[in-house]
Amino acid sequence: MSSLALPSLNSLAISRLHSQKAPSLNSSIPNISTFRHPCTATPHRSQCGVIRMQAGEEDFELKQMRDMAAAKKRWDAMIREGKVKILTPKEAGYAIQLSNKPLLDVRPSSEREKAWVKGSTWVPIFEVDNKFDVGTVSKKVSNFVMGGWWSGVPTLSYDSQFLSKVEEKFPKDAELIVACQKGLRSLAACELLCNAGYKNLFWVQGGLEAAEEEDLVREGSQSLKFAGIGGLSEFLGWTDQQRVQTAREGWGYRLLYSARLVGVFVVADALFIGAQQVGRYLQDIRSH
Repeated sequence: MSSLALPSLNSLAISRLHSQKAPSLNSSIPNISTFRHPCTATPHRSQCGVIRMQAGEEDFELKQMRDMAAAKKRWDAMIREGKVKILTPKEAGYAIQLSNKPLLDVRPSSEREKAWVKGSTWVPIFEVDNKFDVGTVSKKVSNFVMGGWWSGVPTLSYDSQFLSKVEEKFPKDAELIVACQKGLRSLAACELLCNAGYKNLFWVQGGLEAAEEEDLVREGSQSLKFAGIGGLSEFLGWTDQQRVQTAREGWGYRLLYSARLVGVFVVADALFIGAQQVGRYLQDIRSH
């Protein structure tokens, strides 16, 4: 467990990798401990607080980058040494149908409930964090500001019972296919399982998102490709998956998402005008 360093590879790092193309609303997230009441903070102290917030955020970013780089090196070595074998989604489908190999789905419920592989076993390594304590709320705000609003990726937390749950369902000698949405979390799961003594592990490269409809027997309301998208990018049709679908479907899809985009601009403009009018109203009250 120490070699995986999952507490460092937290939900925020996972969310960022899910939304690398998402524009950021803010380049830094204030640390709650540095907030000061405006009536009591002097300009000098306030400036020091901002500096500490920025420095803390930069340190956090650097630590995340170092942790992820170290994890990728371990995962590359794990595959290179043959501890985990690679399967494409199509090969995974053949292995499930012809050899009856089990598929372990380690995605969170937010993705699993949209689409899943028929007969797969679901044990999430990261699950949606629904708690509302101070620490969790801070994470939710950070996740939202740093791309969650765009990608729709929720705040996730590592399930410390993941390994024991898998061990309850599969023996150590099981030939186990491990999959997630994009292929990152399943690699982390493979490392955990490998370190725990599982010797016959298969990793679905690219995740279930890379699967075509004919590759795997799917259940659920959506395509496996669309199970990981959400947020404003999904609403506007600006995800890579939706662009491919739009190219196939033609002008009907394009008109739908174009209309949504126009609607967003209309609403934003109305809100802006309303804010201006409220501002003028308040200013007139103060002047009188």
